[in-house]
Amino acid sequence: MTRHYLGLSEIAAHTGLERSTVKSYADDGQMPPADVAIGGIRGWRVQTIDKWMANRPGRGARTDLAKRGSKSR
Repeated sequence: MTRHYLGLSEIAAHTGLERSTVKSYADDGQMPPADVAIGGIRGWRVQTIDKWMANRPGRGARTDLAKRGSKSR
């Protein structure tokens, strides 16, 4: 069975993010570790990227605001 791993450009196309953003996330450790690395080339499984996208911070809801009705002063 052949496995397909996504490179940075393919991750960008798959997620709708800019390639430079994906590279920055990968270099800064904001993405999950690569599923495979061969000679300095990293690759991620589609499932790894989909799970990361579904769970990464900043996906619409503000998590830095106090919950409604709570007093945090």
